[in-house]
Amino acid sequence: MWLYGFAKALVSLIYRPLFRIRVEGLEHIPREGGVILCGNHYNGNDPIITGVTAPRPVSFMAKEEIFKLPVVGFLARGVGAFPVKRGTADRASLKRALEVLEAGGCFGIFPEGTRNRTGLLGKAEPGTAYIALKSGVPVIPFGISGRYKFFQPVTIRYGPPVPLDRFKGAKLTSEALDAAGQEIMGAIGRLLEPPVALPAASGQDS
Repeated sequence: MWLYGFAKALVSLIYRPLFRIRVEGLEHIPREGGVILCGNHYNGNDPIITGVTAPRPVSFMAKEEIFKLPVVGFLARGVGAFPVKRGTADRASLKRALEVLEAGGCFGIFPEGTRNRTGLLGKAEPGTAYIALKSGVPVIPFGISGRYKFFQPVTIRYGPPVPLDRFKGAKLTSEALDAAGQEIMGAIGRLLEPPVALPAASGQDS
């Protein structure tokens, strides 16, 4: 992640005044050790805002298509991003995320798997819960509120760790992953302005 510090400083100079970024809850992010940051995803700027505001480098998954673009792919790898095949159970990307966490890194992910412009929250993809439960590291939720209009505020609010203790030692069945994903999305929804409630799990599956 040799490029990360320079890129963060440069982008911060542009983004903070342009979108009047407000940050809350940074005290919830551990300063060392493996940790997962999970948030809502409305806009392509969301990972940039997360990287600019988080107090430590964040490694994100990014769709594999961007890594096929010479300059963009080079820059993405330089800031610690790695590719994922969306819509599939990409074992290589899951393994890479677990390696980042095992090495004490900070991993960022948007559990819905893609941008959601509805203003609501959808169901978490099972990969997020799998990584969280397999690694056992703290999961810090965050909510991004604002529409990225110039000189209008965008707020990113980090919350306390998602309570996933009841899943420790449990088999990673689809039911367990769905339930853990529901916990994570619920925590994200409570951090939005205004808070967004999730539909019941049965309603999401219908």
